[in-house]
Amino acid sequence: QVQLVESGGGLVQAGGSLRLSCVVSGDSRSSNVMGWFQQAPGKERDSVAGITKRGDTTWYPDSVKGRITISRDNAKNTLYLQMNSLQPEDTAVYSCAAMWGKTITTTPPLYNFWGQGTQVTVSS
Repeated sequence: QVQLVESGGGLVQAGGSLRLSCVVSGDSRSSNVMGWFQQAPGKERDSVAGITKRGDTTWYPDSVKGRITISRDNAKNTLYLQMNSLQPEDTAVYSCAAMWGKTITTTPPLYNFWGQGTQVTVSS
């Protein structure tokens, strides 16, 4: 069993930055690929970043490239999401997820474990 706990969300002005963290506890073999997802009210959950176990491969949608960086520190069992140049449209609940698989995917149902999410609100 794996538990994921996010932190770092909050209220920030447009143009500001936030760093989200996701602490992983439990069987580390269950967190090969990890990812961050955003879900705004009334919208589907979308992938904003993915990373492999060793951190040597990452993925981002075009909409966030250059503004968002995913990283992980396996020694600390922690996943990070650095978000810069935030805009009001980035407002959403951000959740981290982990999967047994070793190939990054943007499909939420393929992830085996989820955190509870952390709210990010960007004011204009």
